[in-house]
Amino acid sequence: MMNVLPPDVRVSPDVVFRDLEGEAVILDLASGTYFGLNAVATRVWRLLDEGRSFAFIVDAVTEEFDGVRADVERDVAALLGDLQARRLIVPAAGDASPAR
Repeated sequence: MMNVLPPDVRVSPDVVFRDLEGEAVILDLASGTYFGLNAVATRVWRLLDEGRSFAFIVDAVTEEFDGVRADVERDVAALLGDLQARRLIVPAAGDASPAR
């Protein structure tokens, strides 16, 4: 599957994240909009916040949630695309930290 996202993305500095017993709430400070994430999306968000690469995230979610890799790759790409479209994640351009 072709990944159309930048190779490295990071959580936008305009976002506040709170974990509520495995599910998350995200507040976009720029728009004042709240978003909810289920358990799998919360795990993806935490891995993004740690600076993990797309491939690492797909591998971790596949293993932790006993998924089919191709399905997880598609779903993670769709989630990241949605987060990026809402400006909750941004390209990590200029970020000196290596992808893990």
